[in-house]
Amino acid sequence: MPTTDPRVDAYIANAAEFAQPILSHLREVIHAACPEVKETIKWSMPCFDYHGILCNFAAFKQHCAFGFWKAELLLAQEDDKGKEAMGQFGRITSVKDLPSKKVLTAYVKKAMTLNEAGVKVARPKAAPRELVVPDYFIAALEENPAAYEVFNNFSTSAKREYCDWLTEAKTEATRDKRMAQAVEWIAEGKKRNWKYENC
Repeated sequence: MPTTDPRVDAYIANAAEFAQPILSHLREVIHAACPEVKETIKWSMPCFDYHGILCNFAAFKQHCAFGFWKAELLLAQEDDKGKEAMGQFGRITSVKDLPSKKVLTAYVKKAMTLNEAGVKVARPKAAPRELVVPDYFIAALEENPAAYEVFNNFSTSAKREYCDWLTEAKTEATRDKRMAQAVEWIAEGKKRNWKYENC
């Protein structure tokens, strides 16, 4: 008897009518190939765990998506339709859009072997976003030496919170109001979200 999660039952039941047979088919193939798989919900979609995340699927308004966590090690690059939609099988609108049960089973078994062996996929780290302090903010800080010194001693993330707050202002009046508040708080040694730090 497969280990199912009632939240996955609800997810399939609440999916669009075209999606229900697709999701049910995928679920059946996954459980048949990997009887020890555990269902859960992660990132608001059904995920299947076996010694770590194995695969997941999702239903959208007009298509479904299905993918393996370690797809780079499972599918040939030319077979990966990840550019068309989430997952590796493109926009799935019917069971016919999926590989055969035999091919899907082979993918699941290979994914199981990778997870059992603890194989990791090297995921590229995003380059840190460069901190850009607007000239008008530097000028305002320089007028208050205490604030200027405190700001220069803040971490990059603390500086970025203030800069983002200012640059996201829709009008110059809002920006100027925020800037005056920012200089006051910084002079007092307060980070942008200081009110929530001790909550």
